[in-house]
Amino acid sequence: MTAEQTGTPGNIYTRIPLYLRILIGLILGVVLGVVLLSATADHANPPRWVGLTILTLNDAATLLLRLLNMIAPPLILFAVVRAIITADIKGRQAGRLIFLLILNTLVAIGIGLLVANVVRPGKHAHLDPGPPPPAKDVANQILDNVPKNFIAPFASDPPNTIGVIMIAVGVGLIVRRMERSRIDAVERGTGIAFDIIIGLLHWIIQLVPLAVLAKVAAIIAKEGFAPFKALAWFVLAVIAALVLQAIYYLARVAISTWVRPIDLIRGTRDALTLAFSTGSSTAAMPVTYECLKDRVGLRQQSASMGALVGSNFNNDGTALYEAMCALFIAQMIGQNLTFGHQLVVVLMSVVAAVGAAGIPEAGLVTMTLVFNAVGLPIGYIPLLLPVDWFLDRCRTAINVMGDMNVSCMLDGKTRETRIDEAAFQ
Repeated sequence: MTAEQTGTPGNIYTRIPLYLRILIGLILGVVLGVVLLSATADHANPPRWVGLTILTLNDAATLLLRLLNMIAPPLILFAVVRAIITADIKGRQAGRLIFLLILNTLVAIGIGLLVANVVRPGKHAHLDPGPPPPAKDVANQILDNVPKNFIAPFASDPPNTIGVIMIAVGVGLIVRRMERSRIDAVERGTGIAFDIIIGLLHWIIQLVPLAVLAKVAAIIAKEGFAPFKALAWFVLAVIAALVLQAIYYLARVAISTWVRPIDLIRGTRDALTLAFSTGSSTAAMPVTYECLKDRVGLRQQSASMGALVGSNFNNDGTALYEAMCALFIAQMIGQNLTFGHQLVVVLMSVVAAVGAAGIPEAGLVTMTLVFNAVGLPIGYIPLLLPVDWFLDRCRTAINVMGDMNVSCMLDGKTRETRIDEAAFQ
């Protein structure tokens, strides 16, 4: 991301690509962590300055999480409302589109939970679990999140995510029933508010490399390198899950549509490359549409429904990743997520898929919502930051592939014979 894209001043810090800054923060964090670890190992009673340094580093990483928690409720509110009121879902294909979006998202989350439960990447490290979450069944968890008033979901600590979603969905559905002029007014206002929140998010994201430095140094000083062995297993597990999701997409295309999977990949490689390089499905959206329509040969309606409409809701890679993150951290701290808790993870991951809104690193915001919903300590989220920039690009490519899958499924098993093609037969 450039300074112009993020709305941040153009200085030396912001001119360096974010992923390079994260890598630099990771390296500096390792160096500082090794220094602190060495100082601890050489003394039976660690020097007082080491403990104070670790405490300060943890506080610095917590600052980023506080800011993400601050921005999460309004981001979800405006993203969901905006997606509902701008979605042009009409006609006979509307029901099929909604079914495909829900199915793909649930399959992605199921794959993520399956791989995380089988591979168990978090078992390779043991971190301080902190206070255990209160024991509640799923029904009580949902009832406790029903808003008591309109303001409470935004003011609670941690944010009442389910309450925010209920308000957003209700507002969006009501606005869709209004006159066109009022819908346009709400859409403009929501768009302005959403742009403001995204601008704030881009400012906050500039702190990510510093949070990486602080958290990596603190963890190495306290726990050694074992958590990073677990992190390597986590990266492999996420990539394996994303590959399985891609295979699912291509299998559905091969069985249920006229498009050959190899032709789909060949025709849309520009869109997939752009999605991976930018980490934004929104940036790739127009390219995805053009590739599907002009290179693959889908009907215009099918291409637009999947690539343009579906992209607001169809972030399967993000949903998969959020679910795996929750289980990974739970495994590292030895916290057992019951079947009921994993159902809550599924629900919140679906919300994360919509709330991510195609913005690079916005998944960090929605991750705090998933963690809060099942009582996981968000203080360990910075541990994921050193690899999140890479996995963000991988899951964005899967998000775009999901849009392509939906478009192909909507196009059906019979290819449209265009008039200009028929004329030469």
